[in-house]
Amino acid sequence: MAKSYKAGVKDYRDTYWEPDYTPKDSDILACFKITPQAGVPREEAAAAVAAESSTGTWTTVWTDLLTDLDYYKGRAYAIEDVPGDDDAFFAFIAYPMGLFEEGSVVNVFTSLVGNVFGFKAVRGLRLEDVRFPLWFVTTCLGPPHGIYVERDLLDKYGRPLLGCTIKPKLGLSAKNYGRAVYEVLRGGLDFSKDDENVNSQPFMRWRDRFLFCQEAIDKAEEETGEKKGHYMNVTSADVEEMYKRAEFAKEVGSKIVMSDYLTMGWAAHQSLARWCRDNGMLLHVHRAMHAVMDRSPTHGINFRVFAKMLRLLGGDHLHSGTVVGKLEGDRQATLGWIDLLRDKYIKEDRSRGIFFDQDWGQMPGVFPVASGGIHVWHMPALVSIFGDNSVLQFGGGTLGHPWGNAAGAAANRVALEACVKARNEGRDLEKEAKDILTKAAKHSPELKIAMETWKEIKFEFDTVDKLDVQHR
Repeated sequence: MAKSYKAGVKDYRDTYWEPDYTPKDSDILACFKITPQAGVPREEAAAAVAAESSTGTWTTVWTDLLTDLDYYKGRAYAIEDVPGDDDAFFAFIAYPMGLFEEGSVVNVFTSLVGNVFGFKAVRGLRLEDVRFPLWFVTTCLGPPHGIYVERDLLDKYGRPLLGCTIKPKLGLSAKNYGRAVYEVLRGGLDFSKDDENVNSQPFMRWRDRFLFCQEAIDKAEEETGEKKGHYMNVTSADVEEMYKRAEFAKEVGSKIVMSDYLTMGWAAHQSLARWCRDNGMLLHVHRAMHAVMDRSPTHGINFRVFAKMLRLLGGDHLHSGTVVGKLEGDRQATLGWIDLLRDKYIKEDRSRGIFFDQDWGQMPGVFPVASGGIHVWHMPALVSIFGDNSVLQFGGGTLGHPWGNAAGAAANRVALEACVKARNEGRDLEKEAKDILTKAAKHSPELKIAMETWKEIKFEFDTVDKLDVQHR
């Protein structure tokens, strides 16, 4: 039958709602939480999202006849209730592989979260999860090195890595900043870190900071016999400057650089990840700006999508929340994010917010980084939640020690090793936390003082972005 053309306002359900469609292995799949405007049927809202994020527009156009629209269109193929929410629903949409440029995360998200988030027919729209098919995964760069290569480079095995964010994050001179780096590294930490907004301000230009930090690293390595590093933030106003800073970090002997991947931009970050792979540099990734987009339960993008995106773009570490610290983080959701960053194959698990099976093929894993308001009392829970393949990063929980930065680092290292030993003996870290730490503190005055300092410090606020299975 010949194709026909009829002008007029389109009912998206006629073309983009296909409840009988069985997704193909090659399709990119997305789950949206949609809150439609009053009077808009669920099927119409779901079909509208599928249309506006793929080939559709508000009216029938004659150029639809010039392509194989039936192949290229997105299809809304299923709708589910959101537990405990009478207004919103989950819509599942399949996008054919031909819509996307190979290896371009930028192109995928320009479609999936482009104009559609301003669509008047929906009051709220949240991208909950995306299934990336193996064909797309294999066209992406992925982590420059990954977990196991990093362990070999650092010669560190059998425990989480320990880090520290230098505080105050802004205002220190480069020399004083370097002094703080030296103290925490000689005290027992593996890494220290620029905070997300440390770039090249008048009080501390980047070149001076890199030089003083590398001097601190070299001195700490010589004294401890361990390999150390500092995440030198190369985030900058343009990519030319980014490369200049990264090249200088390599020149002075740094093992690792850092990117704020959301504020710097995905294309710039992927270019940096490629440079890191080619130049043997590890890449630490901060998620600054994420909560602007992922904290609302009804509109935006869930962090699990950003976690998957980072693994595709490339990074060796990614901040993923702590569950127990000062920042937002549901425990089960965080466990899901951790698996999506590290494992090769992750099964659908709604109890952890995972809507699709995800096959990463041979793509290396990423170290999840726990950072934000944590101290020694949190160590048993952190080791239990994150396991060995993680970076546990204490800022104030190191630098706030009454005896100074080195003592704070020593307290963290003793607490970590006590927890790892207890876990390896089969003890329940979270139930026996106090006993494990108290016993270790008998041989570590630094840990004892740290425990006394922070014994009353808790961040007990209700989680805003709960898993929908908990909304009942």
